[in-house]
Amino acid sequence: MKRTHAGRALLACAALLLGVWAGGARTRAAASELPSSARWKAGVNYKLLSPAQPTNAPPGKVQVLEFFYLACPYCHALEPYIQAWRKSKPAYVQFERVPVMWAPLHVADARLYYTLRALGRHDLIETAFNTLHRLEQASGGDEDVMVGSTPAKTLALQEAFAERHGVAPAAFLSAYRSFDVHLELARARELGKVFQVMHTPTIIVAGRFVTGPSNFHFRAGRPPYVSGDKRTIELINFLTRWVHDHPHAG
Repeated sequence: MKRTHAGRALLACAALLLGVWAGGARTRAAASELPSSARWKAGVNYKLLSPAQPTNAPPGKVQVLEFFYLACPYCHALEPYIQAWRKSKPAYVQFERVPVMWAPLHVADARLYYTLRALGRHDLIETAFNTLHRLEQASGGDEDVMVGSTPAKTLALQEAFAERHGVAPAAFLSAYRSFDVHLELARARELGKVFQVMHTPTIIVAGRFVTGPSNFHFRAGRPPYVSGDKRTIELINFLTRWVHDHPHAG
């Protein structure tokens, strides 16, 4: 009996040690599955989403989401880099913008964005970016531009903007009140909650990695975010390439 108990104890101890070793191996394996290089580090340049979220990207594609709003000065600063990147990004990258829906200002911007998209006037999205940025600067930094004190006044301001750029008021109003725009707004609100977006611009890669210009150190005397815009694009390229090359990781 004593030898049997001793044998069982040894087996239990061996099993425990094996479990610890296997757990450590799994931890090391999980760590090795993180995109990392001499330049980019998890927890420094990007954060891990836990849990990771599913995306609507088809097989072989990598989804990139940019959470933004049209009157955001930091989004405006990043925009030229985003536009240049969209022209040269790999074919396997699926890019989508998602407006934040935090407050009436952001909801108004989001509705304008989706209305212009519904009208097929993607060119006016860039115009809206630039117009709101100019109005914001003229107002001394007030981001609550092209937004009225009531929904009706906001609609009138946005409708007037669209009409100045060739959109008939009736067409704008139809798109503005359409079910498609309503669904897009509801989806944007839900995605913002799922990814717990706290600032803009925020970039989500493959539903797993979060980054943006705020993840980089800025040089003294430079406006916030500006020095990180170029590196944000470089990091997006690094992360999307890693995800594409490691389809079963994570």
